[in-house]
Amino acid sequence: MTTILPSYVSDSWWTPAAGVETAAVRDASTGETVAHVSTEGLDLGVALDHARTVGQASLGALTFHQRALLLKQLALALTERKEELYAISARTGATKTDSWVDIDGGIGVLFTYASKGRRELPNTTVYVDGPTEVLSKDGTFLGRHIYTRLPGVAVQINAFNFPVWGSLEKFAPAFLAGVPTVVKPATPTGYLAEAWVRILVESGLLPAGTLSLVSGSVPTLFDHLRLGDLVAFTGSASTAERLRSHDSVQTGGVRFTSETDSINASVLGPDAVAGTPEFEAYVKQLVAEMTSKAGQKCTAIRRAIVPTASADAVVDAVAARIAERTVLGDPRGEGVTMGPLASLEQRDEVLRQVAKLEAAGGEIVLGSTDAPEVTHADGSCGLSPEGAFVAPLLLRFAPGPDAVVHSTEAFGPVSSLLTYDTVDQAADLIARGGGSLVTSVATHDPAFAVALVNRAAAYNGRILLLDRDDARSSTGHGSPLPGLVHGGPGRAGGGEELGGMRAVLHHMQRTAVQGSPEMLTALTGVWHTGAASQPGGRHPFRKSLAELRLGDQVISQSRTVSLQDIETFAEFTGDTFYAHMNEEAAAANPFFPGRVAHGYLLVSWAAGLFVDPEPGPVLANYGLENLRFLTPVSPGDSIRVELTAKQITPRETDEYGEVRWDAVLKNQEDAVVATYDVLTLVAKELEAA
Repeated sequence: MTTILPSYVSDSWWTPAAGVETAAVRDASTGETVAHVSTEGLDLGVALDHARTVGQASLGALTFHQRALLLKQLALALTERKEELYAISARTGATKTDSWVDIDGGIGVLFTYASKGRRELPNTTVYVDGPTEVLSKDGTFLGRHIYTRLPGVAVQINAFNFPVWGSLEKFAPAFLAGVPTVVKPATPTGYLAEAWVRILVESGLLPAGTLSLVSGSVPTLFDHLRLGDLVAFTGSASTAERLRSHDSVQTGGVRFTSETDSINASVLGPDAVAGTPEFEAYVKQLVAEMTSKAGQKCTAIRRAIVPTASADAVVDAVAARIAERTVLGDPRGEGVTMGPLASLEQRDEVLRQVAKLEAAGGEIVLGSTDAPEVTHADGSCGLSPEGAFVAPLLLRFAPGPDAVVHSTEAFGPVSSLLTYDTVDQAADLIARGGGSLVTSVATHDPAFAVALVNRAAAYNGRILLLDRDDARSSTGHGSPLPGLVHGGPGRAGGGEELGGMRAVLHHMQRTAVQGSPEMLTALTGVWHTGAASQPGGRHPFRKSLAELRLGDQVISQSRTVSLQDIETFAEFTGDTFYAHMNEEAAAANPFFPGRVAHGYLLVSWAAGLFVDPEPGPVLANYGLENLRFLTPVSPGDSIRVELTAKQITPRETDEYGEVRWDAVLKNQEDAVVATYDVLTLVAKELEAA
């Protein structure tokens, strides 16, 4: 690692000129200098323009699926060299377990979005949202909502606690959406962010202009942002508010989301008394959240809300578990389970906030603010004034209206114990936090869980219900997951990160488009009823993906349904529901004129009417979607089917792709009997004869 931590902008590494003023970054355990940082002389405007032009062009040339495959390759590149990241991570104060959450967790986000991108997005560059809106009686004027990528750059400003995961959980959805990223890591741990960026750069996989890194302060950053850019901020609420007030956000159209201070709560249910699995799970989780990453997690438990009758038992159990399981020291030392805070400045800030909590009535019932004895890297034990160490601390507050405990966050191994007697009191304590990322509830009583969630959900971005049935499989209070929303209302920032496709769409613009079926088909890559179709000629099932076109169509012959057909199907399948077998009862039903054909009989017949049975490019039918039965079919009625190629999605890594067919069943009067989508797998090319 170089003495001056470089930035990566305009597809090249940049360092400031010799002699400029720099800030020192130190090892969290020993105080040794790791690197110096400075952005003096860095032209942010040029760097951003490069991302907007070169990066936008690179990603714009790729489909969602192609970007998703690149995310997988990037994840594999990081996996191959993650031991390098683990070694560097130890200098930030992270234990091996902490590093696993940060490093493997970040890589896991890349893998998740690589998978989701190919499963949930089309192999195009436009995402279609929601159903077609028919805007005219004759169907010639339609409306659709589409998402297209923003034309700017995604700027991420990150906290110091997760320099890998915190960056990659923002990078992955932006990259998948097609928007270049500029990473601004927090200075105390920015050298770990530089390391993962360097690995990706050296992999040669990054399209030009798609990833930039700025190591150091960026006081003029927002002056260079404009409409089409977006900022994702993680950090303090006060900093978020200052950034949000910038003209580029207020009037310049820059999107700004934040994930900020959160006084998260964990509630122990009245039923979860000592000795129950829920009590044990609660204590285990509380200790884990106090000590993991030395409590430096935006999702950590800051308020332990427990029944008055269980308070003493909780304190005793937490003390016993910490004494048994927690070894404070340098993460490179044998047996260490909890490391230091990220910096001496962070240590001092945590102790200031603890003093504030004490002044407001909090009594320290576990731990001490004195300098702790720690295990050093060589295995020896003693004080470490150069290290940013703070022992786990649990404060207890007497019942009362004091607001300090609900508004003060000691961002370290610190939690406060509060008591309640009713579900309403517990819900009120949660709400006093002013909006949280997460609240967990340990209970095996569904009535208590339902009552509390109904009252508390509006104040939280996520709620975890913990009981004996999921305690072993639960990912925990403090673990955001790629498929679920990470964010929260009010004090927590009011934004959302992750959440599966929600995070991707955040980097895109939703637009309502109105036009003819032909125009919307061309724009969306999805055939719309009323657009051109090509019936007759070679059966579409004889065409490979290379030959098939949207609108290729089969219009079948008609087939008449007899009473014998209905009875045979009923006997064969065992479906003798009265509407098919009892004329009097069926006629009394408000939906049927008398006995009617089974819906699944009609769908089965439809397959026989449209299929071409010989071996060919159609490899398999893998399902139906959106099936609706609209008009009953009586004995003597006839049905026919119109099957039209609706959407064609080649797979990037296979010799086949997916074809979605629009299926419409009609009766002899042209009334629509049923509609659904048929899903098939089709070879890209015909096999040579």
